[in-house]
Amino acid sequence: MTVMFAKDDYFATATPSVMTMALKRLLDVAGAAIGLVVLAPVFAGVAIAIKIDSPGPVMFRQERVGRNGRRFRIVKFRSMAAGRASAGLALTMRDDNRITHVGSFLRRSKMDELPQLLNVLWGSMSLVGPRPEVPEFMKFYTPEQRAIILSMRPGITDYASILFRDENSLLDQNCDPVDVYRYRIMPIKFLYYERYSREVGVVNDLRIILATVLMLVLARQRVPQWLYREALTDAVGSPQHAGVQR
Repeated sequence: MTVMFAKDDYFATATPSVMTMALKRLLDVAGAAIGLVVLAPVFAGVAIAIKIDSPGPVMFRQERVGRNGRRFRIVKFRSMAAGRASAGLALTMRDDNRITHVGSFLRRSKMDELPQLLNVLWGSMSLVGPRPEVPEFMKFYTPEQRAIILSMRPGITDYASILFRDENSLLDQNCDPVDVYRYRIMPIKFLYYERYSREVGVVNDLRIILATVLMLVLARQRVPQWLYREALTDAVGSPQHAGVQR
């Protein structure tokens, strides 16, 4: 059965101004276009490495839930053996045997996410925003939570993406990965999605992008303190409770 995730039935708590959203979209288009041009040699090198490492397409596409509940297909560099992504869980676990040798490097470095710059240009994603969820997990959010998440374009990075940059390490065969994701990771992610919904703006997007680039380029393990002005905790716990370093 197809489940549609519309936000119209619920009240979204954050409504950025038209000017704010126009400037945000301008940043998205300019950033994605410049990124695609600058990273063209990297794209070519990654494509060659993927083809040499294993047979199959260079790109991987998967259905996700976007703004206002619209479905779209996210684009990534393929990091799994061809045809294996649909053979198991939508979650990727630690030591997942579906991942190729090159794919393992791409995931650790987050280079598999670079083709999503195309999604940004096409308008289905933003540079910064909540990570787009697969339909089967979106249903685990409450209607009120979905209203907030789906009021925004999903992004390549955000607060939660930085905190859970090594999310796979929290999921293994020793416990139910769906339960871990649903009850330990998703509630914390939503805290940061909700926070971002109140802080949408070009300046904040630039801060998050800068933090993301610094952590990837410098291979830093700790989140820059200047990115988090206050600690976020509630009844479900904090990032530390899910094994995340701050």
